[in-house]
Parts: sequence; structure tokens; C-alpha cells
Amino acid sequence: MPRTDNALVTARRTTCRRWDLLASRLETLPRPAHLTLRHKTRYNRRAQRKEPITMTEFATFAAGCFWGVEVKFRQIPGVVDALVGYSNGHTENPTYKDVCTDQTGHAEVVQVEFDPEKVKYETLVDVFWHLHDPTQVNRQGPDFGKQYRSAIFTHSPEQETIAKKSKGDLEASKKFQCPIATEITPAGKFYPAEEYHQRYLEKRGMASCHI
Repeated sequence: MPRTDNALVTARRTTCRRWDLLASRLETLPRPAHLTLRHKTRYNRRAQRKEPITMTEFATFAAGCFWGVEVKFRQIPGVVDALVGYSNGHTENPTYKDVCTDQTGHAEVVQVEFDPEKVKYETLVDVFWHLHDPTQVNRQGPDFGKQYRSAIFTHSPEQETIAKKSKGDLEASKKFQCPIATEITPAGKFYPAEEYHQRYLEKRGMASCHI
């Protein structure tokens, strides 16, 4: 029998409570010594680097659970930083619990800062397609809700053109039997996620998100 709307809301809230409990327990686990420092903003880290500062750009992707997505983008040469957070919703300063209600309109995203002289935006978009199933609507695997939608949030007309062409090429390739559901829209305000979400898997010695 299909679930009612009330049943879906109850299921989402139960899932959020379980994740909060898991997160609080994981926070008590020992961390590798080189990762005991709290996350610093990209600006502080840039100030600490001695190499010349180059002009960087931003790219924002939503591909389901942001923990594993952040890990993969951070591993790409030319990526300067990657932050997980929430974007393109209608609520100011949303928390993880707020986003989990599926009522704020935000997507779980990874905001990637990259050096365009070392890695092209096209490369980042190609990686994005391989990180998730872009045919799923408002879900990835067992995670469901608008916060898990597939999306590319662009920061310039050039990025929009590249993203739409890439999506068109993927559709023409017939790699997927179902239509690609990925949303391509201008990036809205980005809200960094809570501290414990930043570099979440790396802090725990985990290579990818299996959830």
C-alpha cells in the first residue's frame, strides 16, 4: 500500500533523528592526529599558504549525500577547497535538522573552489555525472527528499552553457534509459553545513559514503 504524506514526513523525521544520534556518537570517536584541528574557512587556509594566490572560481553540485561527494571532489588536482552545505532554498540560515524536514527547499551541496588553470569546469561536471544517478528524482538510493535532488548550480553564464551542453551530450549518449532529472539553475545563497559535517568521512578514515 503506498505511503501517505503523513507517513513520509514521519519517516523523514525518524531518519533525521537517527542520523543526529549517529553523528553525536561518531563525534566521540578518536580522530587521526593530523585531523584534530577544527575546520577553518578557505580564507584562513589561503592566508597560511606561502605560494602566490591565483584567481579561483566556484562550482556547486548537488548529488545526494554530500559526505561522499565532498571527498571525491577534494581528491581532484586543481581543487583548492570543498565545503558541504545547503543551497537554493527559501529559508534563512537553515540547519541540518531544518533541511531534513524537506520543507526549506535547500539541496545538500558541495561548493568547490578550483583553480581554472589546473582543472577545467568541464572536468568537474564530468566527475559530477559519475558520482550519482542523475535520473533519480528527489532522491539518491535510500535517501529521499528534495534535499537529495540532482542539481548543478551555476555561478556564471559560461558555467550554465557548459553544464547544459554536458547534460545534452549525456542524454544523446543514451547511457541512461530514464530521463536525466538534473536541475541546472543559477546558484543561490550558500550556507556552510555544521562543523561536524565538514570533511566528515576524512575525519573518520572512511573513503566514501555508502549510505
